[in-house]
Formats: sequence, C-alpha cells, structure tokens
Amino acid sequence: MQRVHFIAIGGAAMHNLAIAISKKENYVVTGSDDEIFEPSYSRLKEHGLLPEKTGWFPEKITKNLSAVILGMHAREDNPELIRAKELKLKIYSFPEYLYQQTRNKTRIVVGGSHGKTSTTAMILYVLKKLKIEADYMVGAQIEGFDNMVKLSYESRIAVFEGDEYLTSPIDLRPKFHLYKPHIAILTGIAWDHINVFPTFENYVSQFSKFVDLMETQGRLIYFKEDPELQKIAENLRRDIVPFPYQTPEHEIVNGVTYLKTRKGNVPLKIFGEHNLQNLHAARLACKQIGVTEDQFNNAISDFPGASNRMQKICETDNAVAFKDFAHSPSKLKATVHAVRTQYPDKKLVACMELHTFSSLTDAFLPQYAGCMEEADVAFVYFNPEVIKHKGLQPIDPEKVKNAFGGDNLNVYTDSSALQATLKSMQYDNSALLLMTSGNFSGVNLVEFAKQLLNP
Repeated sequence: MQRVHFIAIGGAAMHNLAIAISKKENYVVTGSDDEIFEPSYSRLKEHGLLPEKTGWFPEKITKNLSAVILGMHAREDNPELIRAKELKLKIYSFPEYLYQQTRNKTRIVVGGSHGKTSTTAMILYVLKKLKIEADYMVGAQIEGFDNMVKLSYESRIAVFEGDEYLTSPIDLRPKFHLYKPHIAILTGIAWDHINVFPTFENYVSQFSKFVDLMETQGRLIYFKEDPELQKIAENLRRDIVPFPYQTPEHEIVNGVTYLKTRKGNVPLKIFGEHNLQNLHAARLACKQIGVTEDQFNNAISDFPGASNRMQKICETDNAVAFKDFAHSPSKLKATVHAVRTQYPDKKLVACMELHTFSSLTDAFLPQYAGCMEEADVAFVYFNPEVIKHKGLQPIDPEKVKNAFGGDNLNVYTDSSALQATLKSMQYDNSALLLMTSGNFSGVNLVEFAKQLLNP
C-alpha cells in the first residue's frame, strides 16, 4: 500500500494530482492546507480528500508514508515539511513526482511563455479521439476530461504542460527542468515572472537549459519566427533533432477559420494566429508518436479550446463575447489581434485586468506598449488592494495609461465603476473581450457578458 501525503493540497495543480493518485489501486492519499478555495474545495470533498480541518498538523507525517508531495504554496518553515525532513521521508515537488511516475514513458512537454495550455490540450484532445492512452498534466479544464492530471499503469505516453515557474519552496528550479522530455515544444519566449527572473536574459536562459535537459536523441519542435528560439535551435546538442514550425495556411470565411490542407479546407472552432501556430506544433508532436496528418486534422476540427483560453461565453445575432486568461503583454496583444482579425467588421471592446505580480510591477508596465491598440475601445483595470496584498509599490493609473498608450484606452481602479461604464455601452455589432487571470474583483464573467449583450 502506497501512502502519499500532500502538503498544500488545495493548489490548482496539487489537488488535481491528489485526485489522480487516489484513483490508482493500492494508493491512499491524505493532505493538509491552511486555506482551500473553490473549485479545489468542492472537488477534494467530492473525492473524499478534503482535510477535516484547515492548518498544518505534523502528527499526520508518520514513518509509514511512502512519499510527501510539497506544494509551492507551503513555506520552508512549514511544520509538516520540517517533520518529514526529520523522519527522512521521500519529499517530492509536484513536477518531481510526475517525472518519477513517468520515467519509463515517452514524455511530450510543452513549454513557452504563451500557448502552453492550448497546445497541450490540443494534443490530448486528438489522442483521446483516436483512443490513444496517455498520462497527462494540463493547466486548464478540457472538454471531455474530468481531471487536469492523469497517471496510469497502462499508457506508454505522458503529455505535460511545462511551466517555467519555480518548483517548490525548497527547490527553486523551473518546473519544466524536471521533466526531461523526449519530445519538446517551445511556442515562444516573452519575458514573464520578473519576481523570480529579474532580467530578460535570465528568463531566456531557463528555456536553453530546458532544451539541454532533454533525453538523448530528443525532438525539439519550435516556432521558427521567434528570434530567441532561433538562437536556441542554432546551438542544440548534436543528438537533438529540430522541427521548426510556423503559422499554417488558412482562411477566414464568414467568421469561421479554415485550415488549408492537401485534402481540402478543414473548418475549425478555434481561431487566431497563435492558436493556429499551437495547432501546427501539436500536429508535429502527434506525428512523432505515429499520428498521421489526416488523423490529426480530422480530430482537431471540433476542438473547442481549453477553458478560459479564448473561450466564447456569450453570442447573440450580432454580438459575441469571449473570456481569456491573457495577462502578459505577448498574450494580450495576440488575443486582441486574433479577435480583430476574426471579426474585422465588429466594434472590438477589450477589457483586461492587471492581476499578476509582473503586471502590477511599475518597472514592467512599459512592456505593455501598444498591446490594445487594435481595439476600438479598451479598458485596463487593477485593484490597489491586490497590489498592497502582494507587497508591491503603488502604481499610478495615469502611468498605466501612458504605458499602454493610445487614445482608445481608459484605466479603472474601481470594479463597480468599470462595470457601470460597460453597462452604459451599446453592443450592437460588437465583439467583447474580457481578459484576466483573476475575475475583476469578484465578477462572474459569463453572467456579466450575458447581461451586457442581452440587456
């Protein structure tokens, strides 16, 4: 019997891993956390894994534990972690444990500053439609998958989203350095996470190291129009085989994007150049494990997208609304451009929230220059209380406006005032885009979009 204990079980990735392990035969899962929010709370409760009490309980850490998995939310002085060290138990980070469980499998890892989740989701969607078993870890819910993590005895393939953020409080390596892929995808590099990668050069070096850590005779699939990825590809280990990709040929007809193939046009539910580039990368990865181009194209046609990634949340006869996770400059610009290109005749109303550590940092703001210039009307929102909670210096709304640039843009620090402004507008023949890694300080984005488009 394998007994596994999670320190900080409530995290987005951690609770999904806990659920995945609990489904395996001969595994018993326990966990602790000092705060657990939705949807982790309900999902842990549903699977009988919700801790009876919140907090840290060193008495839960006993010699009969096979492994302790440490989440990023826990601190180095965590009493359960200290006890696990005293007992000399095996302590794994989330990515370490995934690697240990898939050492004998072909690992496909998707890295890059943007598009990781969507590309991973595309690969998994195609494999499922073709009934090819795979272990996986992906950063968002995918239609047809009940969990974001799966580990099994049967599958010979593992597909992981490769996040460059830090591994754990006691392991400051980027997560994707631990996966050692046989097949790697790099979608692009745009500076992010400046709280741990203080310079662009330092950030880029993490991706070079990721490639250096690939398994022998690895396959590197990379976006060839990214200058930093070009440099990495020019300095590969001699045993690694490069596969450059670009935006595939396509056309947009009546608001539908069609992929051009040698057997005719394939209609897609997704759109935007970045999504098409992700599709090309996913197709090349699937080819490495025996999926033909025709099989891939047929399967991907009805892929609806990953949750919160250019997700259509409301549509009327003459208006449409999307929500998207976009928050970094490169993601923001790509998302606005995608909607502008898909709906060239509609009025584009783009609304984004500065919510992450990097986006709320005064020195990083100039990176947003011109990101929303393709919108007809643009709004940027940030909550000063979030800045205070993160321990950052206050930022001035006028400075935010100047950083983004453009006469089409207004900055709000009061969510109610922003909502009132949006409610006062007309949305005939409009495309509404709501972009955030948060929720604009408590707004149900789906319901709000419905109110705006159906007054």
